[in-house]
Amino acid sequence: MDSFLAFLNNYKIIDFCIAGVGIFGIVLIFDRFKALYVECALPAGPFMKQVMGLIEQDKLEEAITFCSANEKKPLAYVIKRILEKSDRDDEAIETALDIAASEVGPRLMKGLGHLAMVANVVTLVGLLGTVVGLITAFKAVGFADVAQKQTLLAEGISIAMFATALALMFAIPTMISYSFLHSKQGQLFAEIDEHSRKVINALKMRIYAPYKSSVAYPSTINTEGMEKSGAQKTPPPASKVS
Repeated sequence: MDSFLAFLNNYKIIDFCIAGVGIFGIVLIFDRFKALYVECALPAGPFMKQVMGLIEQDKLEEAITFCSANEKKPLAYVIKRILEKSDRDDEAIETALDIAASEVGPRLMKGLGHLAMVANVVTLVGLLGTVVGLITAFKAVGFADVAQKQTLLAEGISIAMFATALALMFAIPTMISYSFLHSKQGQLFAEIDEHSRKVINALKMRIYAPYKSSVAYPSTINTEGMEKSGAQKTPPPASKVS
């Protein structure tokens, strides 16, 4: 046990482990911020205003094309998949929503679980470094010579405090970043659910142009001529032959 503790202290194994896990967490944080705040973010208000306007005008092909231009955004992708099934029954439209949501879900959730794990692991490794440092300090008090006792005690406490500080330097920003990223992820899921339901409702309740017989059955008959012909008197009946 003593040789193992000496190996950890002499080669700074715990410090390198904390730094390695912490750097992995920082890289993951930058990747998730880029994905959720840049690659997946879409101004939902203006986008849905344009889509709903095209649906109300019954221009579904144009709405699909508009969504295809922003297909890399999860909201646009889900709306596009729904509009592609607009000529089917209600069950097919609902199924399209479920499938599209399951396709974009992993992209939004990617890495967040690992980020929470990093915060916990780096804290535990820091705690391990603290314990190792305290063991070194206590061993110095119990077994070291009087001349070396103060030096070994200070060294053990230094190891413990340095490991704790290094772990907290990575754990605290990781937890704060995880909170912001988890909130953004929930916001994106909420936008997808809200606006996709609005699109489905609009597809089910589309209002078409009112029926007008003059438009549906145009007539080119000269009604004026009909009135003149109808105004002529019928010829008198022929007289009977006696």
